Amino acid sequence: MKLKYLSSIAEDVIKRCSQKLDTSVEKLVVDFEGGWHPEMGNYCRKLVEFCSGKAVSELCHNIEGNINDGSFSRLTYDMMLAWERPSYYDEEDTTENVAKEKEERKITLNTTQEQDDIPLFYSDIMPLLVNNEPNVGEDAFVWLGSLVPLVADVANGRFTFESLTAPTGNRLHFPAYDMFLKEMDKCIRHLQKHATPNGVELAEDEYILHVDGTASTQRVVRHIGSTSWPGRLTLTNYSLYFEASGVIRYEDALKIDLSKNIEQSVEPAATGPWGAQLYDKAIIYDSTDLSETVVLEFPELTSSTRRDHWLALVREIMFLHQFLSKYQIKCPIQTWELHARTILGIVRLQAAREMLRISPPVPTKFLIFSLYDEIPKGDYVLEELADSLKKGNNGQSCSASSILRSMNISKTVDSCIITDEASQADGSVNVVDDSPLLEAAIKQSREEEKEILIAKATTEELKDEGVIDSVLVITELLKPLKHVVPWFQEIFTWERPIITLAVLAASLMIIYMEWVGKTFAAFLIWAIIKMLDARKKKIREKCYEIVISRSSMASDQSTMESIVSAQHGLYTIHDMMQIANIAMLKIWSILISKADKVLVRFFSAVIMILVKIDSNI
Repeated sequence: MKLKYLSSIAEDVIKRCSQKLDTSVEKLVVDFEGGWHPEMGNYCRKLVEFCSGKAVSELCHNIEGNINDGSFSRLTYDMMLAWERPSYYDEEDTTENVAKEKEERKITLNTTQEQDDIPLFYSDIMPLLVNNEPNVGEDAFVWLGSLVPLVADVANGRFTFESLTAPTGNRLHFPAYDMFLKEMDKCIRHLQKHATPNGVELAEDEYILHVDGTASTQRVVRHIGSTSWPGRLTLTNYSLYFEASGVIRYEDALKIDLSKNIEQSVEPAATGPWGAQLYDKAIIYDSTDLSETVVLEFPELTSSTRRDHWLALVREIMFLHQFLSKYQIKCPIQTWELHARTILGIVRLQAAREMLRISPPVPTKFLIFSLYDEIPKGDYVLEELADSLKKGNNGQSCSASSILRSMNISKTVDSCIITDEASQADGSVNVVDDSPLLEAAIKQSREEEKEILIAKATTEELKDEGVIDSVLVITELLKPLKHVVPWFQEIFTWERPIITLAVLAASLMIIYMEWVGKTFAAFLIWAIIKMLDARKKKIREKCYEIVISRSSMASDQSTMESIVSAQHGLYTIHDMMQIANIAMLKIWSILISKADKVLVRFFSAVIMILVKIDSNI
């Protein structure tokens, strides 16, 4: 059957979907047109979505085998291509763009030779991640994640895509996509081989997600006071276990329950000999259940990548259970679905770290709850995520829990969950309808994150230009006024009535008796006495330099408010601060008798003023 207006890749995908479903293309088209209306929009794209959703439901039954033989990655990648270029006209536009890119590439190669400037990372990893075939963009990747939450999750799929395609110009090529899926399969099979921690019996729905400190990995050290104990660290979707190394075997594990609804926190920390904070490669866990904090160090030669990785994973499990408690998600189906999505997020992170080992990605880009805990408006996204979960509006033809079961991770799943998912799979798969509120919240949060990054870059630029230093200097020079201003405020607000009345009476007397000149002369004499006193106490020798502490710049504003204030305000006052600093430094030099020539001129001016006042009198 010749399908009208469809691109060649879309037509090929629909035919392969019909073969996978053991049906004809005509029947698929008839089923689709039975529920399609012109108001739904792009006919070709909706047809691709319909057929892909049907085929993916079938693929999910044996997803592990399909990944191993490459059929899953090839078909799902072509689905993304077909979704991105569903019609014949889209294919023509793509062909023209590819031709232009090839022509520009030829011109570039003929005019410039920049091979020596290409970083080692790109020259080594690029041949493994790209090819000359068509590539897919972000929207297609997120759409596939809405169909099958193995490659991505709709909640953070855009951030995942951004991290995966950073080396390849934000375009996903088939070699990278295929490698990513195979690394995920390897990670899952590797996790299934780990032994249960000693002295611990895992719950039925508790699964090991990450292990470190074994003979084949780097060390993990627990610090207790002045002693250190190497051991094995195991993370599950409920708890963190540390087993100290014994002579022959590991000792019984220390259990840190991350699922309890108690006050608990995990933060980065620095460790070193005799309590000196020299190596910033540790995490510190604190909770009301423990009598003392737990300090775990992840030794590395250079960076603190391992520590940051573990910190993100532990926080993700904590935030998962806090999310379940906050939004009162008690249904077993919904709870396990969130657990499954979190587990798959951690597996994606592990696979990306293996694929991009030379330049590991930021862990939070793959973790749902850790990501939205740190970016602006993340709480709104989590609210929409909870609402869509409670309404059952995930629009997925196969769920995260069914994928884990298909990959032999969750063997002891509640029968009610299996029954519910089976009923969903047997139903007709319509065109995927993502939650518009969730998508809008994600888009807004992502845009604000980009604005924050731009503002932070601007702030760093201001620091390089010396604006922040000018703020520090002017703050230090104005510090003596800190005590004078409150004194004047107390006088003006009548907090000290006696002093206020005395000042008022003195002011009236000076004005009535026309003693303004004499008062000014008295003030100048007082200033001279202060300068002579400063010379007598040798303050100029003590004040050889002004020491400025950066801690004095601490502010009560939030991080976002501080960044925005710096971006909009510091440029305009930079020049004014420089002028004010110079003027105040000169005045300061006069007051402490630092400049002898200036002091002589000042005394001469004062004497001339006094003589003039005396002659007028």
